[in-house]
Amino acid sequence: MAPRSQNKDPEILRKELIALFENFESSLKSGTLRQKVLALIPAFRSLRNLGCSLIPANIANSARERIIHYFQQYPNIVIKGDELLVVSGIQEYARRIRELRVQYGWKIYSGVTIKELIEEENAAGLEKFTKMKPDEYVLTDVIQDRDAAFRWNTANTIRRGNESVRDKILKYFQANVGKQVSGEELRYVAGNKTEWARRVRELRTEFGWSIVSKQSGRPDLPVGAYVLESLKQMPEHDRAISDTVRCEVLERDKFQCVECGWNYAKINPADPRHNLELHHIKHHAQGGANTADNLVTLCNVCHDNKHSK
Repeated sequence: MAPRSQNKDPEILRKELIALFENFESSLKSGTLRQKVLALIPAFRSLRNLGCSLIPANIANSARERIIHYFQQYPNIVIKGDELLVVSGIQEYARRIRELRVQYGWKIYSGVTIKELIEEENAAGLEKFTKMKPDEYVLTDVIQDRDAAFRWNTANTIRRGNESVRDKILKYFQANVGKQVSGEELRYVAGNKTEWARRVRELRTEFGWSIVSKQSGRPDLPVGAYVLESLKQMPEHDRAISDTVRCEVLERDKFQCVECGWNYAKINPADPRHNLELHHIKHHAQGGANTADNLVTLCNVCHDNKHSK
C-alpha cells in the first residue's frame, strides 16, 4: 500500500521537490535503470503531497473530501480526471467519485453517464456536456441529496443479487417508489453495465411501469432523475401510448388533473394523489385510439373514480 499523502505547507513541499530533482542529476548521468527509477520515487511522493496540500487539511483531510471540495469550487464546469488525481493524491480517485455519487448523493456526472442519459433521452439541460470524455466529470448541483446514503444500502443489497439487470433496476425502483433516484444509482445497481438506460426505457414502454423523468412527463424533476410513481402497472393497451403523445397531452393540460386541478407541485405524503395518468375519453375497449385528442390528464384518484363509475 502506498504511503498516505502528507498535507504540509505547499512552499515547503515545493522546495523539497526542487531539491529532489536537482539530486536526480547524478543518477540520471551514471545510475543504472533501477537506480534512476528508485531515485524518482521520492519525487513522485513529494509531487503527490504537493497536490494534496493545495487544499488545507482543516478544509478537507481525506481524498474524498478534497475531491468534493474541488468540485464545489467549480460547479457546472467540466473537470478532467487528472485534476482530481492531483488534488486527491490517490490513483483510485475514480472509486471515490463513485462513492460521492452513489453513497453520498452528489450529482456528479461522468462523460460515460452523460452519454447514457442521452441514449435514455433524459439529458435535457446537459446538452453543453455532451462532448465530455469518459475521464471527465461535472458537478451539476452543489446541494447534496442526503437521502442517498439510506438508499445506498438497498442498492448494494440488490446489486449483489442474481436477477437480471432489468429485474434489479425494477426491484430498486419498487423499494423507492415515489422517490427520486439518479441514473448513477441505477447504473450502480446494474453492476456498472451500460445497458441500464435501455432497461429503464423497456420497463416504462414495454412493461407499463410508471417511471417518469424530466423528459417523460415530470418537468419538476431535475435532469438525470427518475421516479417510479406507482406500484401499479399500466394496462397493456396504455403501454402503446408513445412518449411523444404522452408529453403532448400533459403539456396541453398544463401538467395537472383536468378534474381536480392537482399537479406535482402539490405532492404531499398525506395526499393519496401522487401521480398523473392518461385517461381514454372513448375507452380503448370500445375502439378508442391512443391519440392526443382521445386522451386527457387525470390524477390517479380521479382516474380510479372515472373507471369505478
